[in-house]
Amino acid sequence: MTDVAEPRLPSLPIEQWSDEARAALRSAFPASVADRFLSGAPDAPHVPNAIGTFMYHPRLAGPFLTYNATLLADPALGHRARELLVLRVAARTSSTYEWEQHVRLAPRYGVTDEEIDAIAGRAAAHEWGMLDADLLVAADQLVDHYRVDDDTWQRLAAGLDARQLVELLFVVGTYTCLAMAFNSLGLELDPDLQTSATAGRKVPEE
Repeated sequence: MTDVAEPRLPSLPIEQWSDEARAALRSAFPASVADRFLSGAPDAPHVPNAIGTFMYHPRLAGPFLTYNATLLADPALGHRARELLVLRVAARTSSTYEWEQHVRLAPRYGVTDEEIDAIAGRAAAHEWGMLDADLLVAADQLVDHYRVDDDTWQRLAAGLDARQLVELLFVVGTYTCLAMAFNSLGLELDPDLQTSATAGRKVPEE
């Protein structure tokens, strides 16, 4: 990834959000979460820079955040499988923002430090289970050739149902799209990601 000295579009401060942007956030998050972000209180949580940048285009941001919440909150594949796919996409696209977000998130769902390093290509050969290995192969094939090959598909279909197979394609496609956006925007890491970014686990360069 080519480093960007500063964001090409800085995250839009919440006090500058339009009514449409505020409505977009409310459409995508439970009221209790949206209210805390929008409260303006000193202890209000930081709005992630990705969301703040998306709010330059609230008509797009609201539906996208609602859609993405399905992949995050209730994945047919399960959380662990989703995180393996997202980490592999982030590694392959050298997306620092995506990588740091999911290096922090993945251990909640049983992805180990050794597995994270293996996904990044920094560890010796890792003994993956058959399904995990095929998920990573599928992610690579989609990034490289925009298609899962027949042999990989047949192996995946032996362990996944039709809904999960469809979701796999959308997870890889969605997070590849996000990586392109994050890299091109020069998205700054959020304050809570700075620690992991300096802990020797940075995204690998392709």
